[in-house]
Amino acid sequence: MNTEYVLTHLRYPLIVAEDSYHTLAKILKTDADAGCSFFILVDENTHQHCLPQLITNVEALTTAEIIEIDSGEENKTLVTCTQLWEVLTELGADRQSVLINLGGGVITDMGGFVAATYKRGIRFYNIPTTLLAQVDASTGSKTGVDLGGLKNQVGLFADPQAVFINPGFLRTLPNEQLQSGFGEIVKHALIADTDYWDMVKSEEYYEVVNWGRLIRPSLDIKSNIVLKDPTEKGLRKLLNFGHTIGHALETFALENIRPLLHGQAIALGMLAEAWLSTKLTGLTEEEFNEIQLVILSNFDVFQFEEANFERIFELMGHDKKNVAGKVRLTLLIQIGTGEYNISCDETLLRESLKYLVALNND
Repeated sequence: MNTEYVLTHLRYPLIVAEDSYHTLAKILKTDADAGCSFFILVDENTHQHCLPQLITNVEALTTAEIIEIDSGEENKTLVTCTQLWEVLTELGADRQSVLINLGGGVITDMGGFVAATYKRGIRFYNIPTTLLAQVDASTGSKTGVDLGGLKNQVGLFADPQAVFINPGFLRTLPNEQLQSGFGEIVKHALIADTDYWDMVKSEEYYEVVNWGRLIRPSLDIKSNIVLKDPTEKGLRKLLNFGHTIGHALETFALENIRPLLHGQAIALGMLAEAWLSTKLTGLTEEEFNEIQLVILSNFDVFQFEEANFERIFELMGHDKKNVAGKVRLTLLIQIGTGEYNISCDETLLRESLKYLVALNND
């Protein structure tokens, strides 16, 4: 039975299919018939757990060249990109070649960037295999790599030919990867949809059985925002709720060899920024307490101290939403409604970090 669900309002098809490869196989057969050569970018995990299933079900990929890199955010660098460009050159990839990015956000972000810049751009498809990549990196055409430890400092907007999401791949993931993706699901509900929030808050990530039920509304929210603001001039900044503080914590944790997964860091960022929302944009204490309960039921609090604040502030200073060196946040007016470009002074930012530190002592 064909169980595929296709979002067609983006500039490219986004296919959600539980263990069904019908549409993807049909699309790639067209490329194969046109004489395109295929290259598949994987890490050691997707090479073992996802690649065999993909090749078995998509005939066009049976002769594809496989390129493997090491997993992990620490490998999302220009050094790795250079290695990939060199491998593509050695393997004879030309401008008619197609790159298939099979993996989590590191693979799809970096693979998209490599494809969009190789020979001034070759076509690529994204097949996200982690929950985080499926609900976040899969939609929006952002590609990029980290620079000097700072998240996504170098990159560009580039559309894939299509995105293929198979919730079945999630069965191969450890719990912490599901937890990370759940952070972005929580964010989408908080910024855009109270009904979705009511669905999400009744779940705990480690007990979810039907991820497809949660993934589809999340994709609808993000894709509708991206469609209205593809290059993040305004409305798309809503998607940055939790990210100003969250990205800084993520980078700080990586520097201190206690890495946080992206969604784990964003969950903590959302806690701090929800607290700030009660001070700046009118979020009620009752709604804040509801958000706090959901996040603390699903995520641990990363331990840091006031002595670390200056470094965290320094990292916040590199946030791409900042204007003239001033921090700009996306906050909540109420659950289901966000507001972007909110200015926040250092005193309040410091208080929000103190709130997170205090949680460790409760």
